[in-house]
Amino acid sequence: MSPQRALDLLIAVPAALVTAPIVAALAVAIRLESRGDPIYTQTRVGKDGALFSIYKLRTMVHGAEFTGAGLAIAEGDVRITRLGNFLRRYSLDELPNLWNVVRGEMSIVCPRPTLAVQVEQYTERQRGRLAVKPGITGWAQVNGRASLPWSERIELDLWYVEHRSLWLDLRILMRTVRMLMGGEGIYKGERGGWTPPTPPA
Repeated sequence: MSPQRALDLLIAVPAALVTAPIVAALAVAIRLESRGDPIYTQTRVGKDGALFSIYKLRTMVHGAEFTGAGLAIAEGDVRITRLGNFLRRYSLDELPNLWNVVRGEMSIVCPRPTLAVQVEQYTERQRGRLAVKPGITGWAQVNGRASLPWSERIELDLWYVEHRSLWLDLRILMRTVRMLMGGEGIYKGERGGWTPPTPPA
């Protein structure tokens, strides 16, 4: 077992068990506020391009990805529920990601998992981002998160892949705690985020 996998299990297993009652309570609250499954699943791209289903608490109205701005989410998006705003503010919607870590599909620290349509736009160099498992938090997450332009986020992730170490992971974890308390970089703003490709006319 690699040191990173050992760290992942050391953190994810107890955290998943401890937060399970919280996730259950939030799931009930989500279902009471709006119709639809409170646990949102979406196909993401993992290590070496392997596809997996990521688990999150739903923060938007049912079917939101097919309405409005689609996959792009900005601050004040009317599709986000009242409870969803709270969950996003403190990243509580990502608590089910811990089970993805337990299953071995994700790590605690690594670049965030992306969609297949995003990976299709990668250059050959940017595909180096897929050399590691995706993570719950990462170097790009603690250096601007969604407020950064997409290309800058990928560069930060590539830097992490090239310089990853246990010490860097611990540093990212400490910065993540501070970031969550401040609610920084949750939404893309004017410069940040990924822009979906324009469909052909």
